Order: sequence, then structure tokens, then C-alpha cells
Amino acid sequence: MIAGDTIGPYYRGRGEGSFAVWAPLAQEVSVVMLNSAAPLLPMEKDAKGYWEGIAENTFPGALYYYRINNAIDRPDPASNFQPQGVHGPSQLVDHGSFAWEDAGWKGIPLSDYMLYELHVGTFTRDGTFEAILSRLSYLKDLGITAIEVMPVAQFPGERNWGYDGTYPFAPQNSYGGPDGLKLLVNECHKAGIAVVLDVVYNHLGPEGNYLGDFGPYFTDRYRTPWGDAINFDGPYSDGVRDYFVSNALHWVSRYHIDALRIDAIHGIYDLSATHILKELSQAVHVKAAGLGRKAYVMAESDLNDVRVIDPHGAGGCGVDAQWNDDFHHALHTLITGESDGYYQDFGKLSHLIKAYREGFVYSGQYSVYRKRRHGNSSKRRPAERFVVFSQNHDQVGNRKRGDRLSREHSLEKLKLAAAAVILSPFIPLLFMGEEYGETAPFNYFVHHSDAALIEAIKRGRMEEFSSFGWDGPIADPQEESTFLASTLNIDLRLQGEHRILHKFYRHLIGMRKATPPLRNISKKTMEIKGVAKDRCLSVHRSAGGDEVVCFYNFHEGAASISPRLKQGTWRKMLDSSSPEWGGTAPETAGRVVESCNGSAPVSLNPWSAVVYRKV
Repeated sequence: MIAGDTIGPYYRGRGEGSFAVWAPLAQEVSVVMLNSAAPLLPMEKDAKGYWEGIAENTFPGALYYYRINNAIDRPDPASNFQPQGVHGPSQLVDHGSFAWEDAGWKGIPLSDYMLYELHVGTFTRDGTFEAILSRLSYLKDLGITAIEVMPVAQFPGERNWGYDGTYPFAPQNSYGGPDGLKLLVNECHKAGIAVVLDVVYNHLGPEGNYLGDFGPYFTDRYRTPWGDAINFDGPYSDGVRDYFVSNALHWVSRYHIDALRIDAIHGIYDLSATHILKELSQAVHVKAAGLGRKAYVMAESDLNDVRVIDPHGAGGCGVDAQWNDDFHHALHTLITGESDGYYQDFGKLSHLIKAYREGFVYSGQYSVYRKRRHGNSSKRRPAERFVVFSQNHDQVGNRKRGDRLSREHSLEKLKLAAAAVILSPFIPLLFMGEEYGETAPFNYFVHHSDAALIEAIKRGRMEEFSSFGWDGPIADPQEESTFLASTLNIDLRLQGEHRILHKFYRHLIGMRKATPPLRNISKKTMEIKGVAKDRCLSVHRSAGGDEVVCFYNFHEGAASISPRLKQGTWRKMLDSSSPEWGGTAPETAGRVVESCNGSAPVSLNPWSAVVYRKV
């Protein structure tokens, strides 16, 4: 391979551009150079089906296509930039020309991640990588240590969630392209913030997807919600696997990305002896070690299968962490009372208790929603293997109105949900805007050019919502107004209850960082008890002799409970229902609790979180 870490184009310097593309079944492949004195570069094929060629007098910015069998011209499947969109020519990029300033950045431990998920197009009014820079100080002040960027691989048009990308190696042109993404990562690292990039390895979008013209990238042996599956285990799958592993290394080495979040791995089908996730995670870890820094692989998975996060030596895929939807569903149903769709499997306090104790709620039990048994036990898996949240792009954007918790629920409930996530023993994730109760929806939006495809997307969205019984019209995904309505209004954080909530989030994150028992990501030093009739939960955390107890009341009525506490004095650190945090209920407990004989009464106001620390 010419390009080193990846297939695709590579600028060698001194006017030489090298090109490598995998097309094992093609009889002839050439590079078509646009606006060049030598417009056609024939390529040579090796034994594995890779076509390679070197173009003289070729410089960064050169536009090109690949011509297959002297019949069709297509953009590079591993294009590094698509300045004219998914149907236009690819552009040669000089990755060595960017002036990185993060040489001292070695990454941060996964246990220190305080994640903030954002969508580039709606996080700011300008909707670009560069526009995010003006908000890095805001994120730093909030206490964020890592941003998780929704997919940026080139997608059709100028607006999309990113999961319809068709050029996995090319940062979106309307966001600012390669240099824009590098600038964002560089400035994040200078600010001490890690960058997680969401990548999609289970499918490609429907428009601009020309991979099938180059080779057997897809298979009809499996079906996914997006059509044919990626061919990770059939004939010719070695080249397909190399393509996606190369993509992962591309982001880590050329863009200094700190972690990859792999979308919906339950849509990745692979019966190989070595699963693609294991191969990919090993490659990322080796590459990062060679670069002298940390890099992680995270996954979105609804499989509830610990083999995903088990180490390689224990027969697992070696993925460093995964999103835990069970925690979200258990928390969401207690806060909202919803019971439609997959929420029908949750709603009891015992579900949240198990999520805290183990991670997965469903570990082999029968799921009413799935109509089968689901999952295996995560009881013995480390807490840092799980990312938890009360909201994320899916759980907001895949609602019919794209409504956040703040649209329907009180300030008291929002504070309770925040405390349950941020003070948990897992890796917390916030979804942009939740920290001040953003009122704008996060709608699903696209910008396709094919009328039939647009209509199919609308029908698909309606069918997706049918199991939830949500009434009313759906915002048209294609309309620009649907996209614009989803843009954050971050100035809300300065007003009324939004200001209080924003201050509360900052305080919670600061508490987590400054208090050893809360900073300690461990299930082993935690004891959980629940009072089902009162819907109250107590979580005892300890570290080095320091002890904290968090109490949560998921009920509209006040409660008085008598938890077993070590004898001594316990001082209240936080009461979400106090006037300081906009609470309307009177404070019913003193600042100090004296525990005698291992018991002390604790009063909890409705929908509140209270934290005590032993002094």
C-alpha cells in the first residue's frame, strides 16, 4: 500500500500525488485528473485487488475521479475531501501542511471523561467547525473534558444528522472540510478537551453511495434497517475490513482524534473468527500507543452483550466503553411515566437500581418489547465501560416532535435527572443544550436531491413512531426550517430557570470532580438501596475513607426515609429542591444529620436529589 495508514490519496510532496483504491473485480482503473495537462493516469493492480498509481505535477487541491473499466467515473471511496458534495470530484489533500500545536497532548484517562455530545450544524448559528471554537471556553467553564461530535463524514447537501454519510474519510464540506476539523481538534487539545468522533461502520447513506461500483462492499446475506449489510465476513471481505480499519486510523493519526464512537454496532454483522470490532479496536490502540498518546473506541449497542466490552484476552472485542441505553430507559420512565415502545420494559425503581449496580438492566430476562430474552450480565464489568445519559441525539431526535425533557417537565425533574447521571459511577454524557434546558427541538433533518428518496424517508419516520402512539404531524425532514428550528439558543442560559439549571449543572460537575467518592468510577465501592413504595433511592459511594450518600426521590410526594448510615455526623452537600436551586418546596431537613446506631432520618422533597458527606 502506498498511503501508509490508509488507502486513498496521499500527497508525497514535490508535486507527486499517489492514489490507491480497492476494486478487486475491475478490469481497468484510471485516475481522471481534472484541469491537468495529463488528465488520465492508468493504475496497476496488485494481487489483493488494490489499484495504485503516482501522478507527477500534481499538487494539493487537485480534483480527480476514478474511471472504472473505461466506462464510469466515480469519486474516490476514500476521498479525503469532497468540496463539491457527494456527486462531485474528490480533492487531493496535503495532511502534512497543517500546523499542529498539540504536541504536548497525550490524551486523558477514560475515567476523567465528562462527555458533551454536539451536532456541528446546530450547535452554533454558523454551523461550522470553526464556529465551535468560540464556545470552547463555555464548555470548559461548564466542566466538560471531552466533546463527542456527531458524524462529519461527507453527506448529501448541507444539513443532516451525519448518519447518511457516504465518504467516511472526508469531513463535511459545509462544516469546513479537513482544515476546519483539524483546527477544532487542535484548539480543543490546547484547552484540555478531548475530541470523540462518531463514525458509522454499519451502513452508508443512500445518496452518493458509489462503493458498490468498486467492489463487493455489501452483502445481501444480512439485512439492516438501511438495506444490505456491509460485507465484513463474506468473499472479498478482507478489502472491506481494511477499508474501515484504515478509516479509524485515518481519524486517529491525521486528525488527532482521541476516541471513536461507533454507531449502532448491532447493525454490524460478522461471523469471522476475529470480529471486525476486535480487529479495529486493536488497530486503534496500537496506533495510538505508537503515537505516544491515548485513544479509545466506544460503541453504541443495544445487544446488552458484554463480549463487546470484554478485553481481547478474555475473548471480547476490546471496546473501551459503550452507551448504556438501559440506564437511560430506566431513568427516563421514572421521570416521565412513559410506557410506550421500548419504554414498556422499564418503569420500576428496581430497573434503575440494577442499572446502577450492574450496568445492563436486561441480562437474560424476557423483554416484553422484544418478545424474547435479552442480554447477558454486566455485573462484573467495570463502571468505566459504560456511558450514561438522560438525553442524547437519538432519545431526543427520534421523538416525533424532537422534544427534549425540558419541553414537558419541570425544573425539579430536570435537576433530578441531571444529578442521577452526573453523580453516577459511570461516564456521564450530556446532550448539547440540556445543561440549561434548551427549548428548541432537535428534529431529524436531511437535504437530499431525490424526490422519491425524500418521500421514503418521511414514510419511514412515520412508521418508526407508530409503536409509541405519538399524535400530531411530523416536522418535514427535508425543509430547511426543520433544521433551523433545531439550532441552539445558548443565551437562554442567562435567563430565569435556565440560568438556575445551568448553574446547577456546573455545580454537579464540580462536585463530581472535587469529591473523591463521586470521582471514583467504581461499582465495587458503592452500595445501593431502594424504597419501592416511596420511589426513593440511596447510593452510598466511598473512596479512601471519604464517604458520600446520594438520595433520589422519583415521586411527586415528599418522603422521609431512614437509611443505615455509619455513626457520626453527615453534612448536606446538596439539596436540589432548596431555594438556592429554584426549589419551591420548603427545606424539610437540616444541614447536618447525626447518625446514631447506624440510622438517621432523611427528608426528601418531591422530585429531588440530596447529597450528604460524612465529616
